[in-house]
Amino acid sequence: MEPARPYIGGQAVLEGVMMRSPGSFAVVVRRRDGSLNVRERVMSGGRTGISKLPFFRGVASLVESLRLGSEALKFSADLMQKDFDVPVVSSLLSIIRAIGFQLFLLSTSEAEPPPQQAEKKGIGPMLVIMVLFLIALPQLAAAGIMKLLHVDWPVTSVHFQALTGGVKLAIVLGYLLLIRRMADIRRVFQYHGAEHKTISTYEANEPLDVEHARAKTTLHPRCGTTFLVMVVIISVFLFSILGAVLGAFLPPTLTGSKLLDNVVFLLLKLPALPILAAVTFEIQRIFARYCTTGPLRVLLVPGFLVQKITTIEPDDSQLEVALASLRATLFRERGEAGKGKRDVTFPSYQVMAAAATLRG
Repeated sequence: MEPARPYIGGQAVLEGVMMRSPGSFAVVVRRRDGSLNVRERVMSGGRTGISKLPFFRGVASLVESLRLGSEALKFSADLMQKDFDVPVVSSLLSIIRAIGFQLFLLSTSEAEPPPQQAEKKGIGPMLVIMVLFLIALPQLAAAGIMKLLHVDWPVTSVHFQALTGGVKLAIVLGYLLLIRRMADIRRVFQYHGAEHKTISTYEANEPLDVEHARAKTTLHPRCGTTFLVMVVIISVFLFSILGAVLGAFLPPTLTGSKLLDNVVFLLLKLPALPILAAVTFEIQRIFARYCTTGPLRVLLVPGFLVQKITTIEPDDSQLEVALASLRATLFRERGEAGKGKRDVTFPSYQVMAAAATLRG
């Protein structure tokens, strides 16, 4: 029997792609002069204890995706700033970028690569933004809509949770459609498509070249966009159950004030967020494994439809960057890279593809 091939996950960054495997983390960025800047390092130390168990591994994967994604994003932004001499990570535009990356690329892979130590700076604000976008704003907006419609549903009711879920989905879709119109974000979406095509080529065990990657679809069942859509859907059921449990022991109005009811129920939702992430992760894992073919594929359609917003057909030069990132990751997996963290520059993808190792 052939040895199991290492699992590969990824993420799009500014003018580049990050790839990761159980033993390697690599980011490749296309510089202004056309060269490829490669940063790769070892990923050592596997998941231990309860973090290996179902549901717990989902939370661990979410946190690690945020950490590694922030590290890769910062690396690519620093290179872009050097190339164009502009403060890429500043102003309102940078805030839009930061929110966008974490919203639509929350979980770009399964939890196979073990959690590692990565740069933690910026994770706290990202989690605050996630809570704001996925919990607080939808609930407040739903309360406002109820007031306009002159309906009086308790915050713990299924009706209110369904309305909140609809608002949540509208906020996420509206935001993604808005930032898709920005030229630099469209390029990130192209690299997102290139990442998916490259990983699909690898998973099909086909040659890692532009020709084979070009033929693949930009859609992938494990995409973070699909994860977000599933979070919205599952949150309606999870928070409806929470509301029903509370309703069984408490009066319909928790405090006697609609405003305070919203605040109290919002606070009660926060401890349930890890449960929401864990349940969504396990369901997406099952869908990606058993629903990619046959009639069950219809379960992936909602995620695929939203992926059509966050992925755009890449050009060949962007496919080269994604393929280069995958090659760098596999170099480390095969022991063909130096120890520790390395920065290597190749004048072109062709030169890197011809390289046997990353040692030089």
